Amino acid sequence: MAKPSASADSSSCGFEDFLPLMANKLGGEGLVDELCNGFNVLMDREKGVITFDSLKKNSALLGLHDLSDEDLRSMVREGDFDGDGALNQMEFCVLMFRLSPELMEASRFLLEHELKDFL
Repeated sequence: MAKPSASADSSSCGFEDFLPLMANKLGGEGLVDELCNGFNVLMDREKGVITFDSLKKNSALLGLHDLSDEDLRSMVREGDFDGDGALNQMEFCVLMFRLSPELMEASRFLLEHELKDFL
């Protein structure tokens, strides 16, 4: 998971990127399992999605206790593709990849490599 770095301030969210390390250690399927576990920790049990309130309540369990309310709201807004004000499991996983520049670059490389045969 992406974890706030010690240099994070209230105007911008700094992250220590642990996803590439997790991907290397766990493999693709293991990483997805861990992301699903993270989603389950953060989600509102009654609604089955991550809301601002559930993120605020449960984020310290994943080491995100230093994030401001605005940082948490921004995370929900950034990942909320369907506009319902919450993150479903797919939106959460996509957001975690987007917050990991190294994994995004690796994914882009793999996609380009696979597509070159079709172009």
